[in-house]
Amino acid sequence: MKKSALTARAATVQVLDQVLGQGRLMSDLIAGGALDALSPADRARAQRLASDTLRGLARADRLLSRHLRKPPPLAVYNILRAGTVELAQGGDPHGVVNEAVTIIAGHPRYGSLKGLINAVLRKMAEDAPRAWNDLRVPILPHWLRSPLTEAWGKAAVAAMERAHFAGAGLDLTVKTDPEIWAERLGGIVLPTGSVRLTDPGQISALPGYASGDWWVQDAAAAIPVRVLAPKPGERILDLCAAPGGKTLQLANAGAEVTALDLSARRMERVAENLSRVHLTATCITGDALTHQGGPYDAILLDAPCSATGTIRRHPDLPHAKDGSDFAALIGLQAAMVDHALTLMKPGGRLVFCTCSLLPDEGECQIEEALLRHPGLSTDRAALLRPGIDPAWITEEGGLRLRPDYWPDLGGMDGFYIGCLRA
Repeated sequence: MKKSALTARAATVQVLDQVLGQGRLMSDLIAGGALDALSPADRARAQRLASDTLRGLARADRLLSRHLRKPPPLAVYNILRAGTVELAQGGDPHGVVNEAVTIIAGHPRYGSLKGLINAVLRKMAEDAPRAWNDLRVPILPHWLRSPLTEAWGKAAVAAMERAHFAGAGLDLTVKTDPEIWAERLGGIVLPTGSVRLTDPGQISALPGYASGDWWVQDAAAAIPVRVLAPKPGERILDLCAAPGGKTLQLANAGAEVTALDLSARRMERVAENLSRVHLTATCITGDALTHQGGPYDAILLDAPCSATGTIRRHPDLPHAKDGSDFAALIGLQAAMVDHALTLMKPGGRLVFCTCSLLPDEGECQIEEALLRHPGLSTDRAALLRPGIDPAWITEEGGLRLRPDYWPDLGGMDGFYIGCLRA
């Protein structure tokens, strides 16, 4: 299909093909320009439909199995899956079915399967809206569900899966006056001070975007900086800074911020975000393991991790990954902690965090860091910020956040946060 002919539905199918067939992450695809040929409205529509399809994949497959003798080729299956999800959500049957037939007609290998697409989706137009909500909440794949169940128990994992399936609203960190901005934007102020919107529409069209009064940042992702509690004039290093939400928080607090990330492309995004919100930081492209700046009053290390805490916003992750990279990530995290400690002033503080639900990337990292560095201690008092439930503080002195927390408010990303003092 030519780029000029790309539609939101066709783009959705292309994204599904690459996530489910090649193990690509949606964020990488979008950053690589997979949706650039679409208008902003269609780009948002394609991203939403792809996310909804991945989130509800097990339900779609269950409904489709009633009308398929065996799973069809992936490219065909993904057209049926996206169509089924859209129909289940109340999509116009005529538009959904006709475009699905058009998409498969242009496929170089499976164009002859127009009749199958047409027949099955016409049945889905009848079945999906009625049966969708009666199906069980999709569960995580075994490679992830097993370690999470071992760590948190079956009931907690089931609650997380409900949070994943419900998806996520849009959280904002505002420079000042969250109550005023929540009222202007039609949102609510969360216990920790973030503003949450449930149906924001086009983000760049919202009041305050162009003027730089806020930025998008999940409420859980905003907590590490609240724990760090930056003070005006402090020299603070933000390691692994991209996409920059925490850098913006630090700069907004008046700190002298150095933001470092290995990816030049991602650091360009940090610089763009700083410019939009009229804040300043020193942006460096470099390796967190070899950086020799400082010494710093405080360091924020948001370490590379499995990102298993972000599934409510990134439903592609369980389908694109298989857990095979966990061991390498855990080793990298430990090395980063050790190096970061060498960059701190005596008496400084290091906030280590990961957007992971796995104890090996959180609780265990802090326990092992304390063993490797006898003079190190955890600062439990730093964790007691407004909106933080003391029950979330863990045995070793860190903060464990999970998607099933705040169930009446729409949940949060899974995170682990520890504050270490030398």
